Amino acid sequence: MTKLCQWLCGLALLGSAWAALALTPQGLRLPAPYREVLLLLPVYLLVAFGCYSLATVGYRLATFN
Repeated sequence: MTKLCQWLCGLALLGSAWAALALTPQGLRLPAPYREVLLLLPVYLLVAFGCYSLATVGYRLATFN
């Protein structure tokens, strides 16, 4: 399995879980603070991915022969 496929599978899994919680089924009542964090979760994950990418590029540049 390629890295792209791994990332896409993980993204699809997280996206479907987020959508299931964000659409709030009838029986599920989330407290307001949890709902606010849940709605901003994609932004948090995008920032975390950017930090990971910058750290990886920086480390590989620092250890380049």
